[in-house]
Amino acid sequence: MLRFLPFAIELVLLVYCLIDCIQTDQSEVRNLGKGWWILLIIFFPLVGGIAWLVAGRPQRGSARRSVPWPTTQTSGFPEYERPHRSVAPDDDPEFLEQMRRRNAEQERLLEQWEEDLRRREERLRDGDEEPPGQPPA
Repeated sequence: MLRFLPFAIELVLLVYCLIDCIQTDQSEVRNLGKGWWILLIIFFPLVGGIAWLVAGRPQRGSARRSVPWPTTQTSGFPEYERPHRSVAPDDDPEFLEQMRRRNAEQERLLEQWEEDLRRREERLRDGDEEPPGQPPA
């Protein structure tokens, strides 16, 4: 079991460094291009992985990006880093007004259908039924 430990450590280092390198933005990679780092990590897993961690990986503590608006350290969800957050639908007055208009239109349409149904029922009761297939006059 102990003889497999170096291979396991090398494999874990390879996988971690390769994924970290692939996910890192091209502009943040130090000293070599991103493609060269990936090749170095794949062909020389132990040396390439350690070199990536020491010399290629971006420095996490420094200001890594320059954006026109101030940002705060968030949980990693980009929607929270936008300068203007959207409001929930039930708090958005424009959305609520749109819902009111849609409900009013549906109510108006329902009233028209009910009125049309009443007229047809009255016509049937009075015996003025039209033959099937004939449009109403």
